[in-house]
Amino acid sequence: MTTIKASCHACGEVELTSADVTLMVCSYAPQSYYTFCCTRCGDEVRKPADDHVVSLLLSGGVEAVVWELPTEARETHHGAAIGYDDVLDFALRLTRSDFLAAIAADAVSS
Repeated sequence: MTTIKASCHACGEVELTSADVTLMVCSYAPQSYYTFCCTRCGDEVRKPADDHVVSLLLSGGVEAVVWELPTEARETHHGAAIGYDDVLDFALRLTRSDFLAAIAADAVSS
């Protein structure tokens, strides 16, 4: 059985088996990572996995789980972020029937 050496943030270098490691390969390579529970302290450790690390783990018998990064996660956003107050204002406006009627009227007149 192959021994995989990895590092825990608290314990330093630990030895793992392929069954101890979960490899998550993303369609957008910079988001790929591997994770394991430290055999000493029990903490869950998550590390980035570039192409070289992915190759090493695959050759060590770790099975890859392929996942897709939603396109929206890579979109560039402009303007200020929506805050708690913005969400609250929107929710309060939804309770007013005239707010929804005004939106519907605008849609009909367009």
